[in-house]
Amino acid sequence: MSTENSAPENVAPAPEATVPVATPAPAATPAPTPAPSGDRPQRENRGGHGGFRGQGGMRGPRRDGGRRDNRDKQAEGDGPSMIEKVVFINRCAKVVKGGRRFSFAALAVVGDGKGRVGIGYGKANEVPDAIKKGTANAHKHLVTVKLKGDTIPHDVLGQYDGGKVLLRPASPGTGLIAGGGVRAVLEAAGVKNILTKSMGSSNHIAVVHATLAGLQKLRLAEDVAKVRKVV
Repeated sequence: MSTENSAPENVAPAPEATVPVATPAPAATPAPTPAPSGDRPQRENRGGHGGFRGQGGMRGPRRDGGRRDNRDKQAEGDGPSMIEKVVFINRCAKVVKGGRRFSFAALAVVGDGKGRVGIGYGKANEVPDAIKKGTANAHKHLVTVKLKGDTIPHDVLGQYDGGKVLLRPASPGTGLIAGGGVRAVLEAAGVKNILTKSMGSSNHIAVVHATLAGLQKLRLAEDVAKVRKVV
């Protein structure tokens, strides 16, 4: 028989085909956000506590040397905190050809709550400016009054122009029995227990100055004893 078509016995079998395993592609890194035009970089969070501006977030602390921080430190170092009260704001209207022009006058009281008190009056075309001028004027006219603890040493009647104010000492727990300009002056001076009565004009300027005039008349027993030369 012919052996031409028969396969050779010593031929090695063909290797099995291997299937290639696909390697996963690396995750794409996000492209960096382009900076806005200008030298100043963009800040994502403007709030100091995790909030964005306009969504209730608070601003973080200012850098050292900020202008506002300097002002705060300077105000704290000036001395004890002062009590500032606005008693009355008057509006004045001037009629001109084009309409009306308004101006404002503010009556302010300033005190340290420890026996020093002052009254100021300021005028300007705007209310904040008038208050600022009145407060500054009050700081320039501070006077010292004699107090006995948290009340006054004796009865006194203060008068100024048409205003008359009666001041009487009161026992602890009575409180500040006063209103209007009288109360503002006594609170700024540091009086906490007193009885008062306004018996004259109700003009705010007259009442305030009458109260201050009464406080300036006060004298302590030690002062009277020195005048009388009593040991």
